[in-house]
Amino acid sequence: MSTNTAATAPKFGTFLGVYLPSLLTILGLVMYLRFGWVVGNVGLGMTLLIVLMATSITFITGLSASAIATNIQVGVGGEYYLISRSLGLEPGGAIGIPLYLCRTLSVTFYSFGLAEAILILWPESWGILPSYSIQLFAAVIIILVTLLSGRSAALVLKAQVPIMILVALSILALIIGISLKGFRAPEWTPTYRTAPEGFWYVFAVFFPAVTGFAAGIGMSGDLKNPRKSIPRGTIGAVLSGGIVYIIIPLFLSVAAALTVEELADPDAGVSIWTRVALFGSIFIYPAVWGAILSSAFGSILGGPRVLQALSMDGLAPKFLSKLSNNGQPKVATWVSGGIALLAVALGELNTVAKFVSVLFLTLYVAVQLSAAIETLVAEPSYRPKIKVPWYVSLIGALGAIVVMYLISPLACLLAFLLEGALLVFLFTRSLEQQWGDVAAGFWLKLARLSLLKVSQRKIHKRNWRPLMLLFVNDINTRIPQVKLATSLGQNYGVVSVAKLLFKHNSPSLKDKHEAIKTMNQELASHGLQAFCEANIVDDLHSGILYVAKAHGIAGFKTNTIVFGWSEDEQGKVNTLNIIRRLSVSGKNILLIKLQPEAEITFKKIDIWWGGKQRNGDLMLLCAYLLKLNKDSSKAQITIRSIVNSEVEQQQMTEYIKKILPQARIVADVKIQVKSNNSSFTETLHSESKEADLVFLGLKNSEPGEEAAHAEKIDEMFSGLTNCIFVQNNGLEDVVPDLLSSGKI
Repeated sequence: MSTNTAATAPKFGTFLGVYLPSLLTILGLVMYLRFGWVVGNVGLGMTLLIVLMATSITFITGLSASAIATNIQVGVGGEYYLISRSLGLEPGGAIGIPLYLCRTLSVTFYSFGLAEAILILWPESWGILPSYSIQLFAAVIIILVTLLSGRSAALVLKAQVPIMILVALSILALIIGISLKGFRAPEWTPTYRTAPEGFWYVFAVFFPAVTGFAAGIGMSGDLKNPRKSIPRGTIGAVLSGGIVYIIIPLFLSVAAALTVEELADPDAGVSIWTRVALFGSIFIYPAVWGAILSSAFGSILGGPRVLQALSMDGLAPKFLSKLSNNGQPKVATWVSGGIALLAVALGELNTVAKFVSVLFLTLYVAVQLSAAIETLVAEPSYRPKIKVPWYVSLIGALGAIVVMYLISPLACLLAFLLEGALLVFLFTRSLEQQWGDVAAGFWLKLARLSLLKVSQRKIHKRNWRPLMLLFVNDINTRIPQVKLATSLGQNYGVVSVAKLLFKHNSPSLKDKHEAIKTMNQELASHGLQAFCEANIVDDLHSGILYVAKAHGIAGFKTNTIVFGWSEDEQGKVNTLNIIRRLSVSGKNILLIKLQPEAEITFKKIDIWWGGKQRNGDLMLLCAYLLKLNKDSSKAQITIRSIVNSEVEQQQMTEYIKKILPQARIVADVKIQVKSNNSSFTETLHSESKEADLVFLGLKNSEPGEEAAHAEKIDEMFSGLTNCIFVQNNGLEDVVPDLLSSGKI
């Protein structure tokens, strides 16, 4: 986050900071241009239904945003801040980047609208305006609103007070004018005179009139108490706008001075108001200009603050979060004004405006989904003062999606594709966020439910998975072993990498967290994925035994412990001692010896079947799991054994060849009769010298004989490239069941 603070920036309360900008954006240009057209086409009853439906969607969105806002310390960035702190940095960025562009382009749209609304009164006696006059006038407006907002947000917000007075006077003038000119019976039956597309088309045209409620949320970082002001100001603005939007069609529909045909005229626009309002256009045009100007101010205030927040979170260059002496995001404001100014060159923006409207609606979808997911996940930290049932937020989200489709199916598709592409891109960047989000809570809840289900069921031998724990002192020196463990567990099991911190070194909790962070970074640098943990223990022996026996939870208890073979003589003895003590715990053991720069790509794998069926099962299963990796998928497996007689040779060959088809695994079987002239080690070295990986059974050392056993293991290792000693202490005779069932 940026260290640049806004200590000198003025802070605003509910009325000036949230309620007023939100209400003024709701009571904007669409109210003056399209309300008469809506009443003239669908009648009073359907108009009120449209108002209620549209207001309901924005009301639910306001409730959802308020629920999130009352649960966190809200910072700069408005809706982007709420979404990113709820769903996470990547989804927040996927919404925030288009949101910033939408707010910035909105400055251009409103400036064009204001230029047209003012220049329509240009007297003909002054001469004909050049074709570029609207663009030029719009550019001047953009420069002025950018300069004002960059200088002082307080000045801009206070300027909205007289604008609100003008809007209120225009509404009052309309009501008084209609009352003085008499009433008639309202038209209740829809005629669709100039809207043959029907009800939903009229609804889609009207809906943008209610979407300005989020303007105040955009000022979140400039509020004295955002937890209090956002819900009060936002909900208050939505309700106030809804009341006004019920009053206006009631009076328009009963105005004796207006016919239904006149109301339905799509070109009538503001003239509907000027025909019946008290004093004609005296109050109406200034109010229209003020409403458009207020919307432009709202956009030029909100957009730079979204950009500032994106910059502070590392999604935009850091210099964009720089603040002026009075606490304004001046660089972001100038950049936003520059983009808005460049957009003037586009000229006709109606097509882009439709796409922008749909992008704004995706913001409402994201806000409501955030609130719904927060409620469903039910994190203990989620304690909003405003509680919204998850299904209410979900209904609001679905409603917003329907409106998006009604406005433009193509724009709806393009909006989701754009944000989906941004989401994928941001996930590939592996961004680091400094806060918890609902995504982590969702997976934790899902994991909890899964573990409860697993704990309630008996784990059948068909359901066995390698849940491995690998002890390392330094990941970088044990990378081949870690790679091999992850290859065994890839997509089919779980690998945890554990580091022990000893109490005599006085490690702190901070040291533990730093060790885990370093381990994760080291794994990531090698493109590996595993769970990392660090444990503070008294000594090596008791530490490994304690961690190995207790590791895991419910049905995810660790079943296989992985050791690397030590280079130190005492370390070898210690390892064998620990393995003997672990064998009674039911944990399988893998003792790995690999070349220092070994590549975990195997073309030839030898399994030495020593006669103990249980070890053979686990060795065959490990070889099969390795073949599931792309790099070793073509490995040739050879099962080897030494027996005392030709009869035993035939029996073992037949047995192994019998289980291989059941296991659906292809392997050669080579059983040799023991030679009096060669030891097992000599035969091992002779037959497996070309193998990339050799599996051997591992017996326990008798107490006091660990050194001799270690010497024997070293002797076997010496003539091999890579080797894994396997001790099966928990896996039953299940290889045919596991493999033939398709479970692995």
